[in-house]
Amino acid sequence: MKTFRYETPTDPAAAVAAVAGHPGAAYLAGGTNLVDHLKLGVTAPDVLVDVSRLPLDVVAETAEGGLRVGANVRNSDLAAHPVVRRRYPVLSRALLAGASPQLRNMATTAGNLLQRTRCVYFRDPSTPCNKRAPGSGCTALGGYTRYHAVLGASEHCVATHPSDMAVALLALDAEVTVLGAQGERCIPVEQLYRLPGDSPERDTVLEREELILDVEIPAPEGAVSTYRKVRDRASYAFALVSVAADLTVADGLITGCRIALGGVAHRPWRAHRAEHVLLGSAPVDAVFAAAADAELADARPLDGNEFKVPLLRRTLVSVLRELTSEAVA
Repeated sequence: MKTFRYETPTDPAAAVAAVAGHPGAAYLAGGTNLVDHLKLGVTAPDVLVDVSRLPLDVVAETAEGGLRVGANVRNSDLAAHPVVRRRYPVLSRALLAGASPQLRNMATTAGNLLQRTRCVYFRDPSTPCNKRAPGSGCTALGGYTRYHAVLGASEHCVATHPSDMAVALLALDAEVTVLGAQGERCIPVEQLYRLPGDSPERDTVLEREELILDVEIPAPEGAVSTYRKVRDRASYAFALVSVAADLTVADGLITGCRIALGGVAHRPWRAHRAEHVLLGSAPVDAVFAAAADAELADARPLDGNEFKVPLLRRTLVSVLRELTSEAVA
């Protein structure tokens, strides 16, 4: 492992200055992703800026009835928070579906959102990977693709985003507050992540030194919500496909819906086409199937992951059916 300098800033501004001042610097929080990459040789920063001690570990209700979650709140604490469990079950379930209890005890809100792909080729420095080494090629094309993208991929990268929490927050219309060299800015979760295009090394729109301070989630406004993750085994596995959704039904019609998909694209995928089909329609299986088909119309599976398309279709229909039963009960 390459040697590095270790810094412990006492406030967010100092942390940002430390990273901005060193081109080879990286933030360290819970370390559940970065430490793996250090061991594997995927990354080799010159400076590690430890932000885990910064006072960003509070969950607080906002004046508008929403929730503000500090960047350093641990995943296990957020999943168990009574307000999250009562008003945002989609978020609690997504967190509990991710990793093991030991990892959830270490992983932070910001770290979870910014974790990098679990593509086996990205994590293997002996293989070409445009995300790890731009311009080197994509070994996944023609390789092992079971966990790879069916939506929004490019000829340069077919990796998927691994976070369950990000999918839930996308369905909740959350936004992140970040601090950079130019000050603070707020970014909707939907705009935080990038599709690979010809620059797959960039997962997000963040500048290198920008630090997530918190995540704000709007008030739930009476919707019912859930998260379902389909995976190869019931624990320690990343999603083959996942669905986060909230739904409002009134007078026999769907009056509100927000749907996000995981395990299928380079970023958490907002299902706008499906939402358009659902809004104003009766909550019946035929409408759910039409919504799924609309969203998957541009799916481009690879040799080895064709099963993801029908699997996602069935999962989305099942989740919508479940939420409808809950909404009209």
